[in-house]
Amino acid sequence: MYYHLVTLGCQMNVSDSERVRTVLEGMGYVWTEDENRADILGVLACSVRQKSIDKVYSRIAGWNRQKSARNFITFVSGCMLPADKLKFLKLFDLVFTMEELPDLHEMIRQYGVATPLSLDVTGRLPDISPIRQFWRIRPAYQSSFEAFVPIQNGCDKFCTFCAVPYTRGREISRPSGEILEEVRSLVEEGYKSITLLGQNVNSYGHDKNGDELSFAELLRRIGRMGSESGLEFWTYFTSPHPRDMTDEVIEVVSQYPCLAKQIHLPLQSGDDRVLSKMNRNHTLEKYRHIIGTIRKLIPEATIFTDIIVGFTGEDDTQFENSRKALAEFRFNMAYIAMYSPRAGATSSGWDDNVPLAVKKDRLHKLTGELKIHSSAFNAGMVGRKIRVLVTGHDRKQGYLSGHTEGRIILRFPSQDHSLIGQFVDVTISSSSDFSVEGTLVRSSEPEMIRQ
Repeated sequence: MYYHLVTLGCQMNVSDSERVRTVLEGMGYVWTEDENRADILGVLACSVRQKSIDKVYSRIAGWNRQKSARNFITFVSGCMLPADKLKFLKLFDLVFTMEELPDLHEMIRQYGVATPLSLDVTGRLPDISPIRQFWRIRPAYQSSFEAFVPIQNGCDKFCTFCAVPYTRGREISRPSGEILEEVRSLVEEGYKSITLLGQNVNSYGHDKNGDELSFAELLRRIGRMGSESGLEFWTYFTSPHPRDMTDEVIEVVSQYPCLAKQIHLPLQSGDDRVLSKMNRNHTLEKYRHIIGTIRKLIPEATIFTDIIVGFTGEDDTQFENSRKALAEFRFNMAYIAMYSPRAGATSSGWDDNVPLAVKKDRLHKLTGELKIHSSAFNAGMVGRKIRVLVTGHDRKQGYLSGHTEGRIILRFPSQDHSLIGQFVDVTISSSSDFSVEGTLVRSSEPEMIRQ
């Protein structure tokens, strides 16, 4: 029996999908790339973005048209707003939350399908919450060298443009013992890149009223683990919120080699009035302090961000403040999005009054500003020997691709497939706006320069 799973949305959904795979494979299902061969077809939805929800409806419409020709089960899970979930109940055979994943084998049996195996892959305990039962499922990691480790679920921030608190609920921190054990296992298995995931990672532990580690302490323990192991790996985290980012977190990252010198810190807007309307609960000055601390303590760090243009009511002056912020902070990468209302989010009831043409123009201007600074940084890498994690084949024939510790994309000529998943040193020979190119250095010695 075969299954096929479509994963939409963010890295958290990707991580969740790895646990879905574990449950399905524990029941005896085998992955297939061919949807037409699958006995069970599933989608991990993302109600946060309308385009993702549109893809869910398109996919299930096609699947349901095939129902008369062959027998198979369909299911949907992931991030779902209550309104979407009600609609999905009429379209999919099974609709469940991630917290209900441990009971999927029972749902399928009740649907009348005898599965080859009936394994309880959760290692469940009767006295713990559903989300903790879910976290106890060991993921079927889709890479042998890169892994996602969820450390929390949900969000308490209620940014007016975001639907996450309504799709994933309030913040719940995963027990630190489980997180550290999963990270330790990955390190011992030779994983080279580990990303801690949460909607707001640096509020980790806040829901435990002092009975859990802080995020800074969690990072410190991973840092010590890395130092004691003697193994080389990079630990990332995403996404933090400026409101909860502390100097201590930055200090800890600066102290341990296995804590990657790359910070993704969403700005969203460079104007305080827009930030207030977004309910971000931080000011540009607070953000400026964080960036200044990073530059002081981790001068080699790369900094990524998220920015929204054309938010409800954003005028030309407010947009110009965002452009100035981009110039001031010299981001290596910015994920710039044109504002569009998200069903379920507070702002979805407001007038989306910035014309599309204006949004496109602002997007173009910010992208141009970003290129100036990312290009200058990349050009400064030319001639230097940089440590790189090789992640796969490049689109350019005869080249491999990867990224630096700072997640700068890089490619170099090589057809040695055994390098994929390994650290190598590369001498940078040329650069472009968002990537660099170089030549492989045949050496096993780690390079101390990080970019």
